[in-house]
Amino acid sequence: MGQYFDRMCLNNRGKLRICTHSMKITTASFDFRIRAKEPLILPSYKGSTLRGGFGYAFRRIVCAIKDRECHDCLLGEKCVYSYVFETPPRHDTKIMRKYKAAPHPFLIEPPADRRRGYKTGDELLFRFILIGRAIDYLPYFVYAFDELGRIGIGKGKTTYELLSVSCDGTIIYDSESKTLKPFTSSTLLSIPFPSLQGQAIWKDNAGTDRTKQSSDLTAGQSEAVELGLFRSLKLSFLSPTRIIYNGHLTLDLEFHIFMRNLLRRLALLSYFHCGEDPSAWDFRGLIEQAEKVRVKEHGLMWYDWERYSGRQDTRMKMGGFVGKITFEGDITPFMPFIRAGEVVHVGKGTSFGLGKYEIA
Repeated sequence: MGQYFDRMCLNNRGKLRICTHSMKITTASFDFRIRAKEPLILPSYKGSTLRGGFGYAFRRIVCAIKDRECHDCLLGEKCVYSYVFETPPRHDTKIMRKYKAAPHPFLIEPPADRRRGYKTGDELLFRFILIGRAIDYLPYFVYAFDELGRIGIGKGKTTYELLSVSCDGTIIYDSESKTLKPFTSSTLLSIPFPSLQGQAIWKDNAGTDRTKQSSDLTAGQSEAVELGLFRSLKLSFLSPTRIIYNGHLTLDLEFHIFMRNLLRRLALLSYFHCGEDPSAWDFRGLIEQAEKVRVKEHGLMWYDWERYSGRQDTRMKMGGFVGKITFEGDITPFMPFIRAGEVVHVGKGTSFGLGKYEIA
């Protein structure tokens, strides 16, 4: 994948800097609040149940030819369900020609707690993140989750009521009006970044600068920003993270392995969903730089998790690592990408909420 990342150059001091091109990923995050209409039992990790129920309800309300599979459907390339859930690469794609599916343009962040039982009237909150042109389909998604409440989820197909949907703390949909108000998406501009300060440029559609400033960082990180360097980075993986290297899931996470997976995901999201062409980017320069960063402290552990696939009628192992890890080295050139990854996650199974991490 060496031909797919922004060109990297060395300045007269031998430091890595960005020369040309930019990466743009537009996202919008929504908080869905639902209320159980009867006793509700859910698995401890709820991402699979929410994602599976959403897919079932979504296909039920938008699919025009229900007796055909998406890959064999006349409407496949124009169907919103196919785009969101199957996500086939376009026939004229420049990348991923050998793959059957591109990364999905959405992800669900389930509640962090492991609570399983909910009484009638109990509420549950989860986050729904859309990427690129999928944001335009929000009305379909709200209706799908509303319909899922009538169909039922979890053990016994328990029904619920969709009470509200919020964006940046503002309610844009409620169960009484059943209308959708305007909202603002955010654009992550990961590169170029100012003066190699390790700041992700973040502006919403109104042009408001939401760049991560020194005040958002720890004392050690703030000092690093003042010096123009990040020499240490601690990441906390909050949901099972499935990162593949050399064809296998890995627990022995090196920085370059993490960055390979993250850069690939960001590039593909940018290309397939945000209209950006990463063909001029140079992965090799970034990865060579990433290989110089070392693991300082390793506190990751494996978390086993299974989900049931209704489509395949089987249980599937979806385990991944959780915990904390600290890297040491020249982290600065990678900070914008890592900041973006806090929003869009990393690794496999992100639509279930897997691969969620934050800078600790």
